[in-house]
Amino acid sequence: MTYTGNVTVGGTADVRELSHLVVSKLAVGPYDNNAYLLRCTRTGEQLLIDAAAEPERLLELVGDDGLATIVTTHAHRDHWQALAAVAEATGATTVAHEADAGDIEATIDVTVADGATITVGDVSLRAVHLVGHTPGSIALVYDDPTGPPHVFTGDCLFPGGVGNTWEDPERFASLYAGVTEKLFGALPDETWVYPGHGKDTTIGAERPHLEEWRQRGW
Repeated sequence: MTYTGNVTVGGTADVRELSHLVVSKLAVGPYDNNAYLLRCTRTGEQLLIDAAAEPERLLELVGDDGLATIVTTHAHRDHWQALAAVAEATGATTVAHEADAGDIEATIDVTVADGATITVGDVSLRAVHLVGHTPGSIALVYDDPTGPPHVFTGDCLFPGGVGNTWEDPERFASLYAGVTEKLFGALPDETWVYPGHGKDTTIGAERPHLEEWRQRGW
């Protein structure tokens, strides 16, 4: 079946098979968060982006093949409520940006900065630090050697705008500048965007609206 990225809490994962990576997207409650399981096709190694909630369902998604790494995109509680339980059950190494790690109520084994490489088997992901939604939010970019890039944006970019900055002009300006420079300025229109909540989008679908976002301030 064709991947759409449309998932619902309590429903099944939507699975996308790339040449070197399999992406499984699962929605978990109660805040309709997206969790993404990445699997290297050659080695079978797996990485989870945001152990948000419902650890039993996340562990079912992981299955019997183990979990090497859990990356938390930022420190807001709805993105790590299941982190401690999933890490304990799997022995996975936990990763977050150094600026947010102290606000996550679970052990963070490895902290990363902008530009850091995070691997899952043979596949490399690049951490992109974006300040504004939280001080230490990160997006993860996968430069697919056989197709367009893929970016997992946490709560920094959604269909229709950047993440919440709570009507703070400085925080909005920081997040907008970071997203504009580091994502829209660096990635082609065909780049697929996987956000922390809701439906997927592409860089190209959102690019025409950048000035509209700047003017409205959110």
